[in-house]
Amino acid sequence: MRLRKAIRTTAWGLVAAGIAAPLLRKRIPAPPVVSQAVAYGAPLALAIAAPRSRRRDVAICALQMWAYLAAYKAPHDDEDAQEARVHVDYPIAVDRLIGFGQLPSLRLQRALARYEDGRPAWRLPDRVLVGAHWIWFTIPHATVLYVMVRRPEKFGRAAALTYGVFNTGAIFYWLIPTAPPWYAAESRAEAAQVRRMMVEFGEDFWGEGWESLYDAFGGNPLAAMPSLHFATSLMAATLLAETGPVAGAVGYAYTATLGFALVYLGEHYVTDLIAGAGLALSIRRAAPVLGPAAEGFSRAVANVGEYARGPR
Repeated sequence: MRLRKAIRTTAWGLVAAGIAAPLLRKRIPAPPVVSQAVAYGAPLALAIAAPRSRRRDVAICALQMWAYLAAYKAPHDDEDAQEARVHVDYPIAVDRLIGFGQLPSLRLQRALARYEDGRPAWRLPDRVLVGAHWIWFTIPHATVLYVMVRRPEKFGRAAALTYGVFNTGAIFYWLIPTAPPWYAAESRAEAAQVRRMMVEFGEDFWGEGWESLYDAFGGNPLAAMPSLHFATSLMAATLLAETGPVAGAVGYAYTATLGFALVYLGEHYVTDLIAGAGLALSIRRAAPVLGPAAEGFSRAVANVGEYARGPR
């Protein structure tokens, strides 16, 4: 009895520590790997502390994203150190090859963007593309919830694949911080004319509220390779396609629209999107190989939780 209570108490303590760790990572003199390990331990701890339910599953997904956000932002905590390691030139070189001598972002902006009286003219297609970029923050998670409702037997796999993309991408952001086109425009002539149209539109649309809104959703300007916008959207489309042809068509249409928007708006290189697609497809291909081990680990965690909570 005491052991069960100790396990439950420890698990809830780890949940609380996992929630606090990302908030305190700049204040506690510990290596980043420590705060990340604590943050990523929170979803596992909740699986032990609370019985299985939809509400608990949603909370586990939220805790996993909380840990991911810290992993995404933490490399930029020391801006000087990150900038000393940033890669700027290789995506420009590859995209110039793809664009036959000119960056695709610049080619698209010159062909499609418009000015009136010296100011950007925001036509309906521009608004749609900016909107596609903005709603991305909801798409991967809404897809997981949709699978939970429509095909609950596939929920665990959908969540594992979706958040596997996020977490693997965060590793790349730590190892190879890479500049997006708009950042490179400040230091490389090849990208100097690429506009960051999403920010320009945001400033016009939101006015004085834009800066605080952008700060809330930003956090690491050198997290471009691979594009998790594209990778997670592609993964969402494939998961939606498994639930039905209509949902799949909507998912792939959104992914194609977002991919075009990311390049046109100056947010990503085509190279970033290719890498993002490769990441999503690689994780899907690896799932059958890694699945049995993941399922075994999941059962072990469930068994510990059942023991800790005791007989009903």
